[in-house]
Amino acid sequence: MIDNHIAALLAYASRLDSRVRRSLADPQQSARTIADWTAALADVPATLPDTGWDASQAVRRYYEQRGGDRSAQFRPVEPHDVLAAWAPHRAELMNRHTDPVPAADPDDPAAWREELLGTRAAVATGHAPPAQYRDAITPAGQKRLAALAAGIGHGPSRYMPTAVAAQLAEFRPTRAAREAAIAAGQPDAYRHKCSWCGAEPDQPCRTGYRRRGKGRGTRSTPHPCRIEAALAAEQDEDEHDRLARLMSTPPAPRETRARHTAGGGRP
Repeated sequence: MIDNHIAALLAYASRLDSRVRRSLADPQQSARTIADWTAALADVPATLPDTGWDASQAVRRYYEQRGGDRSAQFRPVEPHDVLAAWAPHRAELMNRHTDPVPAADPDDPAAWREELLGTRAAVATGHAPPAQYRDAITPAGQKRLAALAAGIGHGPSRYMPTAVAAQLAEFRPTRAAREAAIAAGQPDAYRHKCSWCGAEPDQPCRTGYRRRGKGRGTRSTPHPCRIEAALAAEQDEDEHDRLARLMSTPPAPRETRARHTAGGGRP
């Protein structure tokens, strides 16, 4: 803000607080106050209609004593109160901002960095709106990205191309053995906690403590008790599915047979 903005802001504050009005009664004191406020709020814009920022509303909220803040009862508004209101708004602008590709030559790191920092500073001071590129992704693309990202790094269903998985099999034998067992139709033993070594689900089984303080190592195969737990769980699921099918199957209609009665009457 410049001195004209500060003068208008202090005039608005004087309408809300008589203490500000009395401090501005002296021309010399008024000039010093405007100069001090201008120096303190040089990087704070007066208004940003596109993002909803208004410095006068920040002053008004200070006197509304929101959140149980009673500071307005003891002192008039000061520049740091406006700065405290501007800080979260500036953080929101920076969170919404995506750095555009600088027009400078990439082979000139100094010019590239200077333009990049200049764009960020313009957004932080309200001289430029935040640049956003989220609209470039269609809703269908957003759903596909969300589906792919949901499986990255979590469990056996995480996304990885088959060719990449084959190349990494040599460097991750535990993961490769798990995927091979699942592909062969065997139950996934790593879905269950190991009762022998205490390994959590999706974590490899551990060996005993190694020498020289190296801690516990990891096994490339699960412990037998973990495999037995997976087989038992699969049998329980099969039995549960069988019972569910029986319960959901309607009973067969009963055949109606003609009743034969002995003829003749009583004598």
